[in-house]
Amino acid sequence: MSPRSASVNEELRRRSRERLLQAAVELVSERGYEATTLGDIADRAGSARGLVSYYFPGKRQLVQSAVHRLMHRTLEEALEREPRTEDGRERMARAIDAILGLARDRTVLMRQHMAGLLQAEGFVQCPEQRRLAELLRDTMARHGSRDVDADYPMLRALLMGAVYAMVLPNVGMPIAPVRAELFARYRLDWGLGVPPGAEAPGGSRDTDLSRFFATGVPAGDQSK
Repeated sequence: MSPRSASVNEELRRRSRERLLQAAVELVSERGYEATTLGDIADRAGSARGLVSYYFPGKRQLVQSAVHRLMHRTLEEALEREPRTEDGRERMARAIDAILGLARDRTVLMRQHMAGLLQAEGFVQCPEQRRLAELLRDTMARHGSRDVDADYPMLRALLMGAVYAMVLPNVGMPIAPVRAELFARYRLDWGLGVPPGAEAPGGSRDTDLSRFFATGVPAGDQSK
């Protein structure tokens, strides 16, 4: 196989995987985890059903990777939106608001994700999860942490707990008091980030997810 043919095949495989991730997020958001089958995801993605197992060991792994992609790209978009800033407190506020915004706006999806994390396999160590972790670690470092290895796991745990509190059926907490607790923890002013009632351009309420699943990005650009 020529180098050009190999590059084309790699690009096609990347796009197929991206379409599966996007389809998984859309369908689980619409139907819930149990009502979504791998066949449904393949059909929505326009892929052969047997191709799903080429990329993912099973449905749980696919859905976790898809949600981690959505979280990673939502967080990245929040951190880099205009006006861009290197202020560590503003970046921490944006990070918290991005994750809480997903819990508020995509409750079914995030509820299913949290339930999946309690299964035996726990976190799926996939590229999407690693990129999410890298962004959160960088946010912690820019906020001024002197021990990121200790402080990052606490930030992750606090965000997971906040999401869990918000997505509990029937008794989920509203975003404002959850945000207030996290902002107090990290000594953030309420007006930083995107306070409840405000909406950042391209925020998590945007229903078009295609920008998070880069099926049109050249194969050499895999950084996002």
